[in-house]
Amino acid sequence: MSEHINHGNLGNHGNMDMEHQEHHIVGPKVYLAVFFVLLTCTALMTAVAFINLGILSPIIILALACLEACLVVLFSMHIYYSSKLLKLTVVAGVFVFLILITMTLSDYISRAWGLW
Repeated sequence: MSEHINHGNLGNHGNMDMEHQEHHIVGPKVYLAVFFVLLTCTALMTAVAFINLGILSPIIILALACLEACLVVLFSMHIYYSSKLLKLTVVAGVFVFLILITMTLSDYISRAWGLW
């Protein structure tokens, strides 16, 4: 008295929509634009390093480095065209990184009492 349930032809193809999402093809124009923006940022970082802007020099260089990192993650790693779950994973990784940097800097600052 065993019942056989026929699920049709699902087999390994049950989640076909989730596994085989359509991939976005990125044209060479996008890669060239990103490449030239990266080169421009690198040139600006080099120029700022040779100009004495005081306290603004490291701020500008770090801002340009963050812009470069965002471009690499978004376009070279194809996160810009990925699902919302993958974007959330990247944001969660950056959030954890910022927590670790905050904890490290709070420890560093707390050890230098009286020197500030």
